[in-house]
Amino acid sequence: MPQDANVLGTLFGGQMVSWMDISASKAVHRFLKKSEADAALTRAIDAIEFKKTVHVGDWVNFEANVISVGNSSIVIKIDAYKESKKIDKTLACTARFTFVSVQKDQFGTYKKINHNQTI
Repeated sequence: MPQDANVLGTLFGGQMVSWMDISASKAVHRFLKKSEADAALTRAIDAIEFKKTVHVGDWVNFEANVISVGNSSIVIKIDAYKESKKIDKTLACTARFTFVSVQKDQFGTYKKINHNQTI
């Protein structure tokens, strides 16, 4: 979208990071469906690499997968692919995000919990 681009007509890096966080969040919430966790929060962006420029008019699609888990943590790998009428699906950005599972206590405060899930 034009509002997400800089004066060169390329996507703001921060916008890509935001979209990747949303994509990773969807993967985490699907992973936690059978757990007692109420939600998961982004704890860290462990790595991100911008590989190809995304231009206004390109489509961007995301693939997010759980790659490892701890007691409360879930690590997600996200790949963002750009595509257009002239360009086939091309990896534009790759990242690794860590989330932590949380549960709301009786006072309305979210506390980190063990999600008891495996890959």
